[in-house]
Amino acid sequence: MIRVEGWVVALAATLFVGAASGADEYSGKPQQASAPARYTFSWPLEAGLPAPRGGTTKGAPITLDLEPSKAWKDLRADGISAQERDRRAIVAMAGTFRVTFDFLEVVPFKRQDKPNAPYQSWGTEKVYVDNDDGKNISLVHILEMRIVQKDGSISEPMVTKHWRQDWQYEPTHIVEYRGRDRWQRRKLSAAESKGAWLQTVYQVDESPRYASIGRWEHSASFSTWLSGETWRPLPRREWSVRDDYHALVGTNRHTISPTGWIQEENNLKTVLTSTRTLEPSQPYVAREYGVARYERIRDADFAQADSYYDRTKQFWDQVRDEWSQIFVKQGEVTLKGPVDKLGLFHPLFAQADEIAEKGAAASADNQTVIRNALKDMGALP
Repeated sequence: MIRVEGWVVALAATLFVGAASGADEYSGKPQQASAPARYTFSWPLEAGLPAPRGGTTKGAPITLDLEPSKAWKDLRADGISAQERDRRAIVAMAGTFRVTFDFLEVVPFKRQDKPNAPYQSWGTEKVYVDNDDGKNISLVHILEMRIVQKDGSISEPMVTKHWRQDWQYEPTHIVEYRGRDRWQRRKLSAAESKGAWLQTVYQVDESPRYASIGRWEHSASFSTWLSGETWRPLPRREWSVRDDYHALVGTNRHTISPTGWIQEENNLKTVLTSTRTLEPSQPYVAREYGVARYERIRDADFAQADSYYDRTKQFWDQVRDEWSQIFVKQGEVTLKGPVDKLGLFHPLFAQADEIAEKGAAASADNQTVIRNALKDMGALP
């Protein structure tokens, strides 16, 4: 097994162009490695426009599971409460998936010589139910990837922690991104909270990313949750190539289907002043659409991801709990800079790797490592 440390290295090395999926999207049958690219959306009508950017490697063949999942059947059951149906929709996001990521700037708001290249990549990952008490649910995403190498052989699995999403029913507080590496805890009103679910998304190292409130709606065809307006920091796919805006502001939708789920984003690429308000002369540079498709796969080997998750679960839960306590005590955190861009997560991943290799014996220094890392980030004085 190869363990890839952190967001910067992991996604550059293990998320692949959607063209090389290794399995047919509709039949589930393996494709030839030379199959042509499949672009979900792009700029298709004119020659000379930019091809999608992203990864260039190919993944090992997978088999899609085209039958309605047990989670979907449980979600559609009669005689359950509205809250329980919501809960079942959330836990239906757990399982083993091929994930494809597609992002396109659909409307530029300033002059361009040519459109910015769409972004496309894909990976295989397992989503674990880390906690579920009915009102508080935590899902952990871990990538386990195998690459087709130049000689046609399949690489050893590469494993890395990806992200976490926490869901809370009728929450009392939310931790929101305010721009320029600042997050702020805010008390919610009874009207905002009633019947709603808070989704909080954490980065690979459990540092905060974004959070938003929404409500689930259910039909015989699908179940869907739509957020309110949400501020997010730039992801790596953007800050690695852009420096002309400071935040993504938009909505986030999760839709559960019989064979997987889809996350949709509708974002404004937003320019901020030094005081974190919208730049009055040019508040937005573009609107972006994004789609992440989580398609269930079967007969896939995620043994290494299982081992990593089991061995490091306690450590990463400690990191998340430390962040939670910081916001309860301080109310606001302004970091020194983007954690992933500055590589500030490295001590946490090094500790997790040691625990994964050596087991519980390596966890004696957890609290010291966590607090030192959070001090380096600027979260603790």
